[in-house]
Amino acid sequence: MDYYLTPVTEVAAELTTSPAGLDAATAGQRLAEHGPNQLADAQQKTIWQLVLHQLADVMILVLLTAAGVSVLIGEAKSAYVILAIVMLNAVIGFVQEYRADKAMEALQKMAASHAQVLRDGRPQEILTAELVPGDVVLLEAGHVIPADVRFLETHTLKVDESSLTGESSNVEKTPDALPPGEYPLGDRLNLGYKGTSVTNGRATAYVVATGMKTELGKIAALIQTAEVVTPLQKRLGTLGKRLSVVALVVGALFFGVGWLRGEAWQDLLLVSISLAIAALPEALPALVTVSLALGAGRLMKSHALMRKLPAVETLGSVTYICTDKTGTLTLNQMTVEDLYEVPAVTLAGLADRNGLLTALALNTDASHDAENHWLGDSTEVALAQYAADKDYARPALEEQFPRLAELPFDSERKCMTTLHQTPEGVLVLTKGAAGSLYKQLTDSQQAGIADLTRRVDAQAAQGYRVLAYGAKMLPELPADLTPATVETGLTFLGFASLLDPPREEARQAVAECKTAGIIPVMITGDHKLTAKAIAEKLGIISSEDELVLTGPELTALDEPAFAAVVEKVRVYARVDPAQKLRIISALQARHQFVAMTGDGVNDAPALKNADIGIAMGINGTEVAKEAAAMILLDDNFATIVEAVRHGRRIYDNILKFIRYLLAGSAGEIIALFCAPFFGLPVPLLAIHILWINLITDGLPGLALAYEPSEKNSMRRPPIDPRQTIFADGLGWFILGVGLLVGGLTIGTEAWAIRQDLPHWQTMAFTVLCFSQLGLALAIRSRRESIFSIGLLSNKPLLGAVVLTAGLHLTILYVPFCNELFSTQPLTVAELGLAVAIASVVFWVVELQKLISRRWKRPGVQVPALSGGATLALVSD
Repeated sequence: MDYYLTPVTEVAAELTTSPAGLDAATAGQRLAEHGPNQLADAQQKTIWQLVLHQLADVMILVLLTAAGVSVLIGEAKSAYVILAIVMLNAVIGFVQEYRADKAMEALQKMAASHAQVLRDGRPQEILTAELVPGDVVLLEAGHVIPADVRFLETHTLKVDESSLTGESSNVEKTPDALPPGEYPLGDRLNLGYKGTSVTNGRATAYVVATGMKTELGKIAALIQTAEVVTPLQKRLGTLGKRLSVVALVVGALFFGVGWLRGEAWQDLLLVSISLAIAALPEALPALVTVSLALGAGRLMKSHALMRKLPAVETLGSVTYICTDKTGTLTLNQMTVEDLYEVPAVTLAGLADRNGLLTALALNTDASHDAENHWLGDSTEVALAQYAADKDYARPALEEQFPRLAELPFDSERKCMTTLHQTPEGVLVLTKGAAGSLYKQLTDSQQAGIADLTRRVDAQAAQGYRVLAYGAKMLPELPADLTPATVETGLTFLGFASLLDPPREEARQAVAECKTAGIIPVMITGDHKLTAKAIAEKLGIISSEDELVLTGPELTALDEPAFAAVVEKVRVYARVDPAQKLRIISALQARHQFVAMTGDGVNDAPALKNADIGIAMGINGTEVAKEAAAMILLDDNFATIVEAVRHGRRIYDNILKFIRYLLAGSAGEIIALFCAPFFGLPVPLLAIHILWINLITDGLPGLALAYEPSEKNSMRRPPIDPRQTIFADGLGWFILGVGLLVGGLTIGTEAWAIRQDLPHWQTMAFTVLCFSQLGLALAIRSRRESIFSIGLLSNKPLLGAVVLTAGLHLTILYVPFCNELFSTQPLTVAELGLAVAIASVVFWVVELQKLISRRWKRPGVQVPALSGGATLALVSD
């Protein structure tokens, strides 16, 4: 049915609905029939796809190849163990990916948008996914249209359909049926489309299509959004490819050298394949996913909801946080502290009533709920509450002066106007920024503007938000209801001074930002002096070099001039939301990493273009939430800073795992590759390397994701997203620890052979395993000793180390495992010696950290080695 050509009554009949909406039973039946109102996700994997994904990994295929080679050369035992390890690795990978998917699914449900509908004849809020054809939805400015709809009633409704049609101008909507003809989407003026946003006015509408049957769904059926890859994941992908080449070369060289030495090619082939596997970081992708998912869960507990998982990682790189003031830096608990009334001003139709108090009561959308609690914006509530306390309650006044129409607040006009019927005509009441009202005043009041400006500035300089009121009488309601016809020729009534106290935790969070090398910037629509006063109280402005820039001043600056000062500006006052995008672009052009907050429809472009877009969860519009990567559930600036702390922690923990995995792999490679050059046999069998990869690397490595934040995580500069994985000496650390681990393993092997110990290989294997467990404990912090951070501060890691050690002892002392893993029981003395030798790695890394802490004290120069590295053996 062409709903845009059909009268509303016939649309209702076709959908079997009415202006009162559906009842709950009918809605439930239709939901079962039509399915949820959401787009099908072609990227979502089934359980079987997750299983196959584990087995299709390149590393798993290499292992399966190794199992096949083992069977061909008669080593069935090795094949069985390899297959068991493959299955165990697949199970672990499946569980990790499944849990990460489920965790993100749960978070997405919590982030699910809601819609206002009429159900059973009364307004209700339901999940957008529960909408069905025939529902009656209630829309207003800031809402995202939740399904394809046919408008039933509109009030100055305008919709931004640019995301669907490409047309940048807003479309004014109507409930009237269109004349017969063919109309493109953008010309169907009585239809609204899923995903487009209401920018002005309000409306009621019938839902005519949901889910994949909407116009947006039709597009989604043709294209699917590719999964976003984080900068770190890209670097890890590049690292994996390079290490793959290195692994294959090392494996081939080992086989070639062994062949020339006359060793059995069957053993060489298995060890060469295992050696190649040891060099590859196959567990890295799983760790990154698990770390990000765990981070998103922790942030949720801190009142920050991540809509886009990659944003968890990128939080650690933020250098600027551009934030709104009201409710974020302040308590959003406005109170009217003072009123100023222009003397000798009277309005016809108000009899003996106070004009300013009448305006406070009538020009507001604040109201009471069934339990007599105030509802609405905190500023509106404060004004209405103040008037009510002075016996100017809105309900009683509106019975006498009913509202006829309104011009909603607009960020460009910075005004709101209501029109009321009086015996003498129509009363126009306008509320807004004082500067916006001055130019709309009558000629008789123009001379007093200088005095008014002085009074307003004095209030603003004390941190008050000032709202001015003007009024006039009209003989009748204008046919053309526009600001040009209504908001002119006003009589200034006076102004109200409101105070929104700064959050105490915001003051502390601002100080923490500065310590962490992050610059907080306040962006507000308030008066310049008000914004400056609040910024000084919070510590955002702390010197004369830090600037306050107003919207008009920003407009007057060309791009080069703005670029020259943008990094000095700490407060933007009286700016339009559209100017946020210019601020972001200028900072990004200076290589800054910007987090931007927003709550309104016009904030969406800035939120999308910021490195991290942050929407307000309490006061944010659906448009803002859809555009953002993160939603603040408590609208608190301190939560942003806490999220940055989590972001740094996650990035640090991923790097710790990389250090652990690659340093251990380097040790294995050096031990296997160099032993023959010292006239020694290969110290490890293929099965030993596979065991180390799965157990010794895997369990402690994953537990590093639970490592708490380091003490200095918020006392150092932000992470540069352009730096390489091997920045800050990581390459030297891997090489140094690898040489140490490999040397200890070869040394143990040589000593045991010289002592004619029959289980020399088991001793070398034990040294290698326990040295990596010691390394896992030592690298928990880059600078602090494990004895200062405490063994119990990461209980999962301690448990993983104990469990891994227990499993290793199991394969040493259980006869069945001895046969499977080609190990022999060690005596107590031999085991103690192996553990003591392995502990050298732990103590060397701890010593390196001690030296690093002392050398990096103020005034002490750190010696530099070749290549600019410090402490080449184990420096990080």
